[in-house]
Amino acid sequence: MSAECSSYLNADKVLVSGFSCPRAGGDARAVFCCGFQDVKYCCDDPHSFFPYEHSYMWWLSVGALVGLSIAAVVLFAFIITVCVLCYLFISTKPRSKLDTGLSLQMAGKTSSQIFFLLVSLKCFYTCMAVNDQ
Repeated sequence: MSAECSSYLNADKVLVSGFSCPRAGGDARAVFCCGFQDVKYCCDDPHSFFPYEHSYMWWLSVGALVGLSIAAVVLFAFIITVCVLCYLFISTKPRSKLDTGLSLQMAGKTSSQIFFLLVSLKCFYTCMAVNDQ
């Protein structure tokens, strides 16, 4: 069993002529044509597309995991910092209500004094209404 790899242009735009698999002097089990449009090679697995050893991909995966781990730790530290700052902001606020400066009760006045004040005001308004007529 053998396969034909057609000619192709490599990454440097140089024409590589077609060849048969297995190649002379190569692995006799590499009977399939594998690869991409810009690199073709003989292989023993018809589903193989990557011409390099898998250890290359392993190191790429380890690098990606390390990078993602560092990013996750930084994000976690940021979230913890925001939570601590929010807690400190809320816990240091004064707990008493704000004083608007308006008193709704007359401090220090007795009920008889308040009654006398209201009667006086009523008499004043009555006198003013009589004088206006």
